[in-house]
Amino acid sequence: MLIDSVNTYLSVRRRLGFKLKTVERYLTSYANFASTSGDTHVVSKTAIEWAAQASSEAARARCLGIVTRFSYFMRVEDDRHELPPDKIFCGRWHRRTPYIFTDQEVMQLILQAERLAPTGSLRPHTYSTLFGLLASTGLRISEALSLHLEDIRCEGLVIRETKFKKSRIVPLHQTAVVVLDRYLKHRARCGSSDNHVFVSHREGTQLRYSNVAETFQKLLRSAGIEASSDGHSPRLHDLRHRFCIKALESCPDSRDRVTRHMLAISTYMGHARMESTYWYLESTPHLMNDIVRSCELFMHLEVT
Repeated sequence: MLIDSVNTYLSVRRRLGFKLKTVERYLTSYANFASTSGDTHVVSKTAIEWAAQASSEAARARCLGIVTRFSYFMRVEDDRHELPPDKIFCGRWHRRTPYIFTDQEVMQLILQAERLAPTGSLRPHTYSTLFGLLASTGLRISEALSLHLEDIRCEGLVIRETKFKKSRIVPLHQTAVVVLDRYLKHRARCGSSDNHVFVSHREGTQLRYSNVAETFQKLLRSAGIEASSDGHSPRLHDLRHRFCIKALESCPDSRDRVTRHMLAISTYMGHARMESTYWYLESTPHLMNDIVRSCELFMHLEVT
């Protein structure tokens, strides 16, 4: 049965550290669809028909790509699995343009968090520290909410096996250390037995993402932070984008030092691929101008 092959594929890749939750959903759907046609192996025609059911060109391309990668894997031992042809669907995934918070907007966001009710509770300290930490370290929100008390070390924050099963140390600026220490003193008074750094002021348990996202939107309105001129609304993840772009803006001038700087940022951010870091150049105008000038100089030298 094709579903048995799918399970084998998922099992092997998960042993390599991949989660594949979305891939499992797609491949299970494909296997069920193919079984109705009596397929026991990947058949290109069936795979294309299944992928064509998706709602957009980009989604169709993604669906077919998932089946194609699965077929490549299975063909190592059984060449009866067909490889669907390339470029049947021409969808292209576009990264969403980030909203880049200004320094003033970050300050306003933290200020509004400090005014959260109930006054005197842990809540204003929790959210002002959390949002300040996201802006000053570039952590993913999932990484910040998963922090445990023992993850706070003198050398920085220990980020354990997150998005790509990669652990790393995130150093903290001394100003962030002071704020975090102050928060931990307030947290100690709440009497929570939970080991997470950021906890709910009511239950004393790990802070939930849904509550953070709701509070974030409320604080944006209070701070008067609205969508940019091109219609992009601020998201929690944009605090991470802001950090990376600010880091790139401090990038040294010489080409060899730029490369080392980019590698350091990629490691710090926990990116699995360097291209994920280079993408931020698109939102860093003065570095893009520098690249353009270098290209123009190169082309001029080639011509002359």
